[in-house]
Amino acid sequence: MPIRSMTGFAQVRGEIHRPDGGSAALPAGSAPSNSRLAFALSLKSVNHRFLDLHFRLPSGTDSLEMQLRRLLKEKMGRGHVEISLSLERTTGETFSLNREIVGGYIAAFRAAAAEFSLAAVPDLNAVLRIPGALDSANDSADGEIEAAVMAKVGEALDRLNQMREEEGRGIARELRDRMAHLVEASKNVQQHRCAVLQNYSDRLQSRLQELLGATVDKERVLQEAALLVDRSDIQEEIVRLENHVQHFLGLLEEGGEIGKKLDFLLQEMNREANTLLSKTSGLAGEALRITEAGLAMKAEIEKSREQVQNLE
Repeated sequence: MPIRSMTGFAQVRGEIHRPDGGSAALPAGSAPSNSRLAFALSLKSVNHRFLDLHFRLPSGTDSLEMQLRRLLKEKMGRGHVEISLSLERTTGETFSLNREIVGGYIAAFRAAAAEFSLAAVPDLNAVLRIPGALDSANDSADGEIEAAVMAKVGEALDRLNQMREEEGRGIARELRDRMAHLVEASKNVQQHRCAVLQNYSDRLQSRLQELLGATVDKERVLQEAALLVDRSDIQEEIVRLENHVQHFLGLLEEGGEIGKKLDFLLQEMNREANTLLSKTSGLAGEALRITEAGLAMKAEIEKSREQVQNLE
């Protein structure tokens, strides 16, 4: 499975042509007409820790929403996804008055006007804007709309994933470059490690002789110096960092939904870089080059984390 970014956009369009405006009965003397129901389905995704689906669908499409939700959960792993469906009804459509809704509204309006002694009449424009006040003859096409949209959603997902995979390939290339820079910095640190250990030993001996005087037991000093140097050695951090890098590259080759795994590895790399810097702080000479390499490591790790946040 290819690596995917969580950022993408896709839109598909479709139409439903229905004779006679979808109406079973036409007024006497009227000719049959055709109505066209066009729709546009849009999918827009951005990065998110989990799969977060947001629907913007016309009213009365609850069944369609459930089907879309089920399908998207099967096909997508992570991301904030906005699903929008817009409908466009055209010529040939007829409407009928929903007498129950309109009558109830008018009765309530008149009762309120009488109770508060108001001289007012209902506004027909306001009444007809009440949801359900007008029943479209094409409302019977809801099943056709659902079927037409579900027939197109696969195409929309393919387009969305194509964009996400293309961006994912670009992110993967950049991450490999970042890991190469990390390996180079690690080798640079390794080259200066022996000089740093000698710096530790010389510095400790000088300080102990200064504090204890000339009568200090040199063998004891050397033992203490060896113990401190061993605790201050950065070889373990270098080895773990290189292992994390190899694991990271292996996941990139494996592909699939690897965003969370890569983010965890980068956190571990950052921890090793911090430990390395803390062990070499306060030292001069060759240790300064290790500090520079450690800071470069942290910069590469941070840039990698910014990119990984976008991977599914």
